Amino acid sequence: MKLLAVGLASLTLGSALSIAQKANYDGYKVYRINNVGASRSKVIDLVSNLKLGTWKGKAESSGVVDVMVPPSLLEKFQASTETIDTELMHENLGAAISEETNFSVYAAGAAPNSTWWSSYHAIADHTQFLKDLAAAYPDNSEVISAGKSLEGRDITGIHIWGSGGKDSQKAVVWHGTVHAREWITTMVVEYAAYQLLSSTLAADLAYKNKYDFYIFPIVNPDGFAYTQTSDRMWRKNRQSTSSSSCVGRDINRNWPNQWSQSGGASTSPCAEDYKGQAAGDGVETKLLKAQLDGVAAGKGVKMYMDFHSYSQLFMYPYGYTCSGTLPTGSSYSKLASGAVAAIKAVNGLTYDAGPICNTIYQVSGDSVDYAYQVAKTEFSMTVELRDTGNYGFVLPASQIRPAAEEMWAGLRYVLTNM
Repeated sequence: MKLLAVGLASLTLGSALSIAQKANYDGYKVYRINNVGASRSKVIDLVSNLKLGTWKGKAESSGVVDVMVPPSLLEKFQASTETIDTELMHENLGAAISEETNFSVYAAGAAPNSTWWSSYHAIADHTQFLKDLAAAYPDNSEVISAGKSLEGRDITGIHIWGSGGKDSQKAVVWHGTVHAREWITTMVVEYAAYQLLSSTLAADLAYKNKYDFYIFPIVNPDGFAYTQTSDRMWRKNRQSTSSSSCVGRDINRNWPNQWSQSGGASTSPCAEDYKGQAAGDGVETKLLKAQLDGVAAGKGVKMYMDFHSYSQLFMYPYGYTCSGTLPTGSSYSKLASGAVAAIKAVNGLTYDAGPICNTIYQVSGDSVDYAYQVAKTEFSMTVELRDTGNYGFVLPASQIRPAAEEMWAGLRYVLTNM
């Protein structure tokens, strides 16, 4: 969910023109800037003047800002931050990306097992994994599609049900990888699907007997594919805009509910949080909305969850306003606090819980508010997964399984107690 700075024009972000060759981040450094007090105006000028890509935070308001610095600007950056507290996150971003993209080979037709979470994978392998998972559990699952993306890729998901048969219970809908560069979300969502089908624990078996699950690990397949072929740091979808040469909409600012709220999204097509030309005009947004609306019109939706990275947060409505009072706020707060405790019990990681706007920043046109306000989902939530900034978006493969295990503990708490 993290934003990149609005006024970017360089190859670093791939936010403007389509990139002819793969973006090269060799020698790029990522810094965390302490953005408080008198230093804030300096940080605003620094990010703007050097056109730095921002991973986390907003220079105008956030306490810390994580930025990418290309080799050509390193000397200027260091000179400009002599009186500002900074911390080095990535010594060489390109090297970290190379290590992360050392994919393992996946054998099509193999029985899904825990080795899947030992590395990241190519997009085609993710599709095959879901097919193999459904084939291994044909009595309780099937591969589904929310439709075709702009570039013709299926938004592939898996439908999981219990002893009552398909569509016999209220729905649980989970979305991963709405922001293309957030690779850890794909793996965590797939792990949850795997646990629902493979676990023999009585509590886990009860979940699919109580709810129908519609799980989509990659809801932005074009953007995700682009991170693997052209620019690892790409965020948006790949949709063009008639008024600009810049590419992409932020699917999580484009839902037709509380769209275009001041401060909640950008009006600039070149911005990473661009809201789109009209509410719900994103190709993928329309499909995801239709799929959610469809299950809501049936038995209804008990829970919606949108998975993001990074910051270690467990959140709920509202995103579009920081002053709105959620009628069921006490129930949400109790669930989120319990989930955070369950997560911490696995590996000791601390997550913070609270409403989206108050916990991270204002977000308008987001899926969580739509699910709650329009689709009438009883519990609509979002998470920011590992970590808090040591690795950011480029989380080492060694952390995939721990991240998945701790989040499954949090999800189990919510499924048990909601």
